[in-house]
Amino acid sequence: MEFKDYYKILGVAKTADDAEIKKAYRKLARKYHPDVSQEPAAEARMKEINEAREVLSDVEKRAAYDGLGSRHRAGQDFNPPPGWNTGFEFSGRGAPDGSGRGPEDFSDFFASIFGNIQRGGHRPHGAENQQMRGEDHHAKVMIDLADAYMGTTRMITLRAARLDESGHVVNDERTLNVKIPKGVTSGQHIRLAGQGSAGFAGGAAGDLFLEIHFKADARYRVDGGDVTEIVPVAPWEAMLGAAIEVDTPSGKVEVKVPPKSQAGRKLRLKGRGIPSEPPGDLYLELSIVLPPAETKSARELYETMAREMAFNPRHPHQHAMKE
Repeated sequence: MEFKDYYKILGVAKTADDAEIKKAYRKLARKYHPDVSQEPAAEARMKEINEAREVLSDVEKRAAYDGLGSRHRAGQDFNPPPGWNTGFEFSGRGAPDGSGRGPEDFSDFFASIFGNIQRGGHRPHGAENQQMRGEDHHAKVMIDLADAYMGTTRMITLRAARLDESGHVVNDERTLNVKIPKGVTSGQHIRLAGQGSAGFAGGAAGDLFLEIHFKADARYRVDGGDVTEIVPVAPWEAMLGAAIEVDTPSGKVEVKVPPKSQAGRKLRLKGRGIPSEPPGDLYLELSIVLPPAETKSARELYETMAREMAFNPRHPHQHAMKE
């Protein structure tokens, strides 16, 4: 999938204000609208133009896109970086022109960035004096896995985009004190009442929904409430068996490594996963770590093993352990 340069598609500078973007769109729409255009591939070109306008005319989408665009060029292979939109508030607006275009009207590139963003409606025309509830806001936040085990309170900073008086996009920041409940799982939402957009004509404010995700950690894999932890063990611990201490997200535990354990073996600790309802399980996946051979005596030990054990790890029958 290639990165799309929406500014190039509309023929505007990255510093263009809202009025310049609308003017450029109208000019291109007159030229490429399939109902009137004689240009080759006018329909495909108009779809691309509409998509560029969808992003650059929406203050929130444009701010998010600009953050990605600073690290990518048009035509470059593109995959959204993990957590690229963490901490960014989206208010859930629909298409700027109210056209109600569906997913089929947008490219895979657009869907890869904005596909999970909530989409809502516009304030109805002529409703300026009617009491209305404010829009809900949505943001993705990252927490440590340990926070889900223990529950905690975190200071979370969010960025929200708006247009300044000159029509340019600026980002405002706000910091919230957020209670992370014990047992929260990835993808779950925390609702902060009244932290969305202000209401109209005395209407109630909208809510803020924080979508929880866990920070990347090479030690853990999380699947719902279940957690898999990679546990390094020495070769003799794996072959001879051992009682070892493991530092888990909920604290230290002592476990027994069964004799003749191979790399990848999983030890299940029932109910020691995320303490959700019901609680998940914790799986300790053994990873055999070889000691370095940096001294003469260490090298001699390896040489003795090579000489006396006659072990060929590439032979299929060598992996079958005899009792």
